Amino acid sequence: MNVLKRFDEILARAEGWLVTTFVWSMVILMFVQVCLRALYTHAHFQWANAMMGYMDWSEPFARLLVLWLTFLGASLVTREERHIRIDLFGAFFPKNWLPIREFVLSLVCVLISAILLWVCVVYVRMELGYGETLFSHFPAWIGELIIPAGFALMLFRFILKSIDRGIEIFKGTTK
Repeated sequence: MNVLKRFDEILARAEGWLVTTFVWSMVILMFVQVCLRALYTHAHFQWANAMMGYMDWSEPFARLLVLWLTFLGASLVTREERHIRIDLFGAFFPKNWLPIREFVLSLVCVLISAILLWVCVVYVRMELGYGETLFSHFPAWIGELIIPAGFALMLFRFILKSIDRGIEIFKGTTK
């Protein structure tokens, strides 16, 4: 279990670096594009228009980065248990049932994440078959790999939570 937790920490650190890199890439690309548009529109510099032509890939790339940021962020908030939770039964159950409830909810999240992972793998395989491109002949399926990867990361994190909660319940009953 310690190996899995250490792997989770390394994974979270890598995800954090990717999120930072992707956000800065988006900011820089969009800033350059806005500056070039302003230089062409207001100062009538033709070279700015030519440069925008060479950067026609930047807007679809930024949209792709938003998709990647969404799934990497979802994975990170799942790790920290800061994801959206609708707790209807928390007020009804006694406090000593809390570990059991959390364990069951973790298992449900494992099941849902596994189903979504499978559906997304099927989707990416279909995209691979269609041969669509996003920009500059970049295959769409490569950019969309984050969708099943994101659900796989969340599945991994929910499995860790389920194991932790199962151990917590077991330790609580053996006392």
